[in-house]
Amino acid sequence: MAVKLIELGAIVLVLGLIGALAVRFSVSAIPLYLLAGLAFGTGGILPLTTSEEFIEIGAEVGVILLLFTLGLEYTADELVGTLRTSAPVGLLDLVLNAAPGVIIALLLGWGPVMAVVLGGVTYVTSSGITAKVLGDLGWLGNRETPAVLSILVFEDLTMAVYLPIVTALLAGAGLVKGAVSLAVAAITITVILYVALRHGHKVERFIASPSDEVLLLKVFGLTLLVAGLAQALQVSAAVGAFLVGIALSGPLAHQARQLLTPLRDLFAAVFFVFFGLHTDPTQLPPVLGAAALLAVLGVLTKAATGWFAAKRAGVSIKGRLRAGAALVPRGEFNIVIAGLAATAGSAHPQLGPLAAAYVLILAVAGPLLARTAEPLGRWLTKRAGGGTPGPSDGSATGAVREESQSAPV
Repeated sequence: MAVKLIELGAIVLVLGLIGALAVRFSVSAIPLYLLAGLAFGTGGILPLTTSEEFIEIGAEVGVILLLFTLGLEYTADELVGTLRTSAPVGLLDLVLNAAPGVIIALLLGWGPVMAVVLGGVTYVTSSGITAKVLGDLGWLGNRETPAVLSILVFEDLTMAVYLPIVTALLAGAGLVKGAVSLAVAAITITVILYVALRHGHKVERFIASPSDEVLLLKVFGLTLLVAGLAQALQVSAAVGAFLVGIALSGPLAHQARQLLTPLRDLFAAVFFVFFGLHTDPTQLPPVLGAAALLAVLGVLTKAATGWFAAKRAGVSIKGRLRAGAALVPRGEFNIVIAGLAATAGSAHPQLGPLAAAYVLILAVAGPLLARTAEPLGRWLTKRAGGGTPGPSDGSATGAVREESQSAPV
């Protein structure tokens, strides 16, 4: 027991130092957490010996809390409205950004199942890093920000459909069994959304408490319970947690976010370390070329998506560049998808290292590219003879809920 406590204490302390370093240089801590996992895992400089079981459970809780707090950013009505208005842009985002992963997997000879998995890895933007970039750069009130957030919501809902499908494929389920799994997943999601839309006030009454301690226990317990039931019904636990977050709104959502943010940050860091622990650093060099190619394609396709979405919203050149740059980072869901494949035992051995290298590159490049969007936009506007930016380049007061500043790691 003493060795476990020493290992856990050392890990958490190192994560704290890493987080401080990330804050000091205004970068995302996710790639640094992944690097820490690589250092402490198989093939690393100091492999862990006794605390891996706790870290595995903590990693699962980290994913659940990440998606729960993301769900708190939206109400059920906003979610439905977003689906209606953002479908064309969302579908373009899906096609443009999943295609590189699918094509590369097929070219590498990994087969159609791994092509579906890698397509998911290259598709999803990191909601956590993007929200942090928007807050750090003061873009939360910009005209293009609602368009960016609508894409993120569409991606999260696409994951609600995608994850049951990919889980069935990885398990080697046949057509009938796969269709049944998807049907069960769709019914589960529909029921949770119905409860959120029609009976969210009852959920809130059940959870609400004047005591912070009681509220924390109720929210945390309900989130884990629904996540576990969702996973048992072939829906991702993360998606179940996301839908629980959507069911809460108003002051209760704000209070729940404040109470759970420290837990979320702790377990989210453990999650990224856990993924790094299961990636042998000696396997990274062979996949760096493919990861770099996918990263370049990922920057271009997300930039195109953001440009189109912002242009559709009537935003100027600078706003379109900001939207594209904000969508570049990859992080939590990309690692979740690769982790699902690794857990199923049917993944190609290079998938984990490729996903880790891909996320590392774009988790670092995304925030850096975002900082170049404004200067590049001014230069392009000047080259185009646009002069002073138009009115659509300014901010939109109240366009984004202020709570988004407390987004995931």
